[in-house]
Amino acid sequence: MTIRIPLSSPDITEAEIAAVTSVLRTPCLSIGPELTAFEAALAEYHGVSHAVAVSSGTAGLHLALLTLGIGPGDEVIVPSFAFIAVANAVVQVGATPVFADIDPISLNLDAVRVEEAVNACTRAILVVHTFGVPAQMDALQSIAKRHGLLILEDACEAIGGEFDGRRAGGFGDLAVLGFYPNKQLTTGEGGAVLVKNSSHAARLRSLRNQGRRAPIEHKDRSKGGDWFDHQEAGYNYRLSELACALGRVQLGRLAEMLDLRRAAAERYHALLENVPGLERPPLALPQRTISWFVYVIRICGGIDRDQVQSALLARGIATGRYFAPIHLQPAWRSHGSSAAHLPVTESIAARTLALPFFNRISPNEQLQVASALRETLLLA
Repeated sequence: MTIRIPLSSPDITEAEIAAVTSVLRTPCLSIGPELTAFEAALAEYHGVSHAVAVSSGTAGLHLALLTLGIGPGDEVIVPSFAFIAVANAVVQVGATPVFADIDPISLNLDAVRVEEAVNACTRAILVVHTFGVPAQMDALQSIAKRHGLLILEDACEAIGGEFDGRRAGGFGDLAVLGFYPNKQLTTGEGGAVLVKNSSHAARLRSLRNQGRRAPIEHKDRSKGGDWFDHQEAGYNYRLSELACALGRVQLGRLAEMLDLRRAAAERYHALLENVPGLERPPLALPQRTISWFVYVIRICGGIDRDQVQSALLARGIATGRYFAPIHLQPAWRSHGSSAAHLPVTESIAARTLALPFFNRISPNEQLQVASALRETLLLA
């Protein structure tokens, strides 16, 4: 089957290509000036003291949990309606993820369900800003303060999103960004941890670089210096100079790219008005500025979502099912998570369908998607 309209597509211009090519003309492909510049720009954009670039958003979650001291015996409240990395990272540090249900409108953690999940073992709330919609941070911060809990923000899908005028990633004790190719900003593979204090930043920089003392300059390797001094068992979670150069230019274009995505969401909203058998995502929510990561509809009226997806694929239109609940995944059944009572998560997950959505999707492509979807639903 030939895909005519892909689910996602990165937005790479000659400026990004020139920046990456420029790095290739230097002897420094890792831990160099592009890393420093990209981290500084990310920190400034989010209004935090530091940003620590890493090899993926998942790596960022792992290191953030370690830096916050989360470990065996601790419980971390997480959504099941999310990418599986949020639970995997918790297990990787020896802690236990506790799944809480979501709000049916924003699809973020429901603060009432979070409060119900708190017990003596709870150490943190891992807040995911799902699909670029910021979570209800005032309510979640209130719960954390009342119970003495840490907050780790997963803003991997929400760069540029805001809650009460503050950018997602600026609320938690630490926050994580992701830069996979389908994200609003890409470095190919990559991520970053947003940090408010220097001690956390130093620990993160050490852990991402095999436990070496931070900072380690590129020039130190040729001199010996501290390059072979390892303070603890760390990881190779570095982000290359090539990726950082790409990310730095993308960050400079972020406002433009978010505007393109917002316009695409508005076009879908208009095209899908009064289409039977689906619910559109809200264009706006109180207190929030949405950073449009994906455009996800909900199939309703007893229509088989998977049959709709197959019919669209037969027309060359790619779609995606976001998300399969983590607690029902085969990898998690051995943890006993399938017994979790998450009715909203399970209902929503069975009906969601992500439509083709990216910066440069054309109005004509969106019209084709909407027309094919309308015809498919009318025949369902």
